[in-house]
Amino acid sequence: MSTNNVYEVIRAPRVSEKTARLQEVSNQYVFEVAKTATKADIKVAVEKIFDVKVEAVNVVNVKGKSKSFKFRQGRRGDWRKAYVTLADGQSIDVMTTSA
Repeated sequence: MSTNNVYEVIRAPRVSEKTARLQEVSNQYVFEVAKTATKADIKVAVEKIFDVKVEAVNVVNVKGKSKSFKFRQGRRGDWRKAYVTLADGQSIDVMTTSA
C-alpha cells in the first residue's frame, strides 16, 4: 500500500467528548474512513501513519441525516467510521494539527 493510498483510507480523526472518553478508558481512537476500506486496510493505514501497533478494528456505517434548509429538503451523505483499538502503552495524539 503506497503512502498516498494510506491517506485515502484514513480521512480524518473524529474528535468529540465521546471519543475522548474512549481514548482514556479503552485506548480506542475513532477515524472517518473511506466507504470501501476494509478492516485490514484500516489497520495497515493506522500502523503506517502513526507508527503504532493496532490490536482490533471495528467499523460502523453511518447513515446521513435528512435536513431541511428554508424550503428545500436535503440529505447529508453516508460515511464510515472506524474504532481502532491500540496495544497497551501505545497512543496517538489526534489533537495536533499540521497548519
